[in-house]
Amino acid sequence: MRAYLRDYAAMMEAVPFPSFLHDRRWDVALANSAFDALFEGIRPHPTAMPRRNFLRFVLFHPDARNVLAEHETSWCLPMLAGFAEEMKSDTGSRDRALQAIRREIARDPIMEAAYCDGLPRWVRSVGTAAAHCDGDVRPLRHPDSRWGRTDCRLVSETPKALDGMGLSRVTLVLT
Repeated sequence: MRAYLRDYAAMMEAVPFPSFLHDRRWDVALANSAFDALFEGIRPHPTAMPRRNFLRFVLFHPDARNVLAEHETSWCLPMLAGFAEEMKSDTGSRDRALQAIRREIARDPIMEAAYCDGLPRWVRSVGTAAAHCDGDVRPLRHPDSRWGRTDCRLVSETPKALDGMGLSRVTLVLT
């Protein structure tokens, strides 16, 4: 597995777009240099760094909105939908790390209102497939002026070997 991940990291590095591997908690296992470049101006945060846990970054880092344009509607609500779906699963409902994220959501009045009130309405309006990011087009602000304000298509893939390790890959294909 270690050799496979080393080779997979080399392959990801050859991709010119931000790309990362994550587990079902959205803990980041690997990311390429294009991912690091996208988030280069992000200030340190104790629990919500993009290379540590992408879900926490989207939901709780105050700088997330500087990179992830239309932050609440294009990034927070879809991530909350995926989180809510994972929490409904047997493994998710018992997962301590996911339970900790749920408690953190509950402590934040705005995030709790989004999770309990805004999310159900949003899912009803866009459909239950909203919990899955593959193919979504979302806006962002790239710090590289060649990209600036642009859109990205989220391409999610889980080859068999990664699936066996509990990992998935997301690439932000800049358009």
